[in-house]
Amino acid sequence: MRFTSRRLALYMAVGVASLMFLASSAAFASPSPAAAQAFSAPRIPIRGASSEALNWAGYAVTTSAGSVDAVYGSWVVPAVSCTHKLAYAAFWVGIDGYNDNTVEQTGVLAQCSSGSASYSAWYEFYPASPISASYVVKPGDIMNASVTYSASANCFTTTLIDETQGWSYASPCTAVTGAERSSAEWIAERPAIGNSLTTLAAFGTAYYGHDYTHAAGTNYVTINGVTTNMASSTGTLTSITMVSGGPHSSILAYPSAVSTDGTSFTVTYGSPSSGPAHGH
Repeated sequence: MRFTSRRLALYMAVGVASLMFLASSAAFASPSPAAAQAFSAPRIPIRGASSEALNWAGYAVTTSAGSVDAVYGSWVVPAVSCTHKLAYAAFWVGIDGYNDNTVEQTGVLAQCSSGSASYSAWYEFYPASPISASYVVKPGDIMNASVTYSASANCFTTTLIDETQGWSYASPCTAVTGAERSSAEWIAERPAIGNSLTTLAAFGTAYYGHDYTHAAGTNYVTINGVTTNMASSTGTLTSITMVSGGPHSSILAYPSAVSTDGTSFTVTYGSPSSGPAHGH
């Protein structure tokens, strides 16, 4: 399969580096070799500026550059169903990546290897490599996450809390060259290994937002200093469906409608016409 978008060209040029870790903290440690190659990246659109993408499913709020100050999200970690194939799925919230080539994000990576599933927490300031934490993450855990921008310091901070396991960590405030702050996202993603997108792990349904997690203030976004739920912001709310691409493109994962209170939605693995599938 050949991808021609400028975002994918950058994505391929940068390549997939091994995860970097904070040696100064006992909370950070290297994951398995396969997980160390996983990489989360900007949206890879398949039909121009449409809401289909090769690597993302979920929702984005888009607005003018320099407008997004923060994003707040929560989700329930799905239990992935594994075969003996390598497969991956990442669940995260972040700023940027919809229309530009940086992403400031934090979330959970699910990995299938040799028929078994493992889960790890991470944050990333793409195109820099992700940072992975050694905290325990399990299916069913409620994650509460945020990415915030400091105008005075011109840097981003990510925070990830596992409400179920009782741990939390925050990244250093980090400057990101080229960050436009023009979008906020709540996403399920298939990462890449080397120069290729991975097989998406069969994750069933991922539940995002206050209605499912009871985490106050999620899923919310702050635009030009005003904080609202994802459906009430001054930006444009866009649903994103993940597709396989190619001449016989199929749906890999798709979002539900946003709840009536504007805070919540689901992302389901597989096609809505055929029900959840068992591998692509």
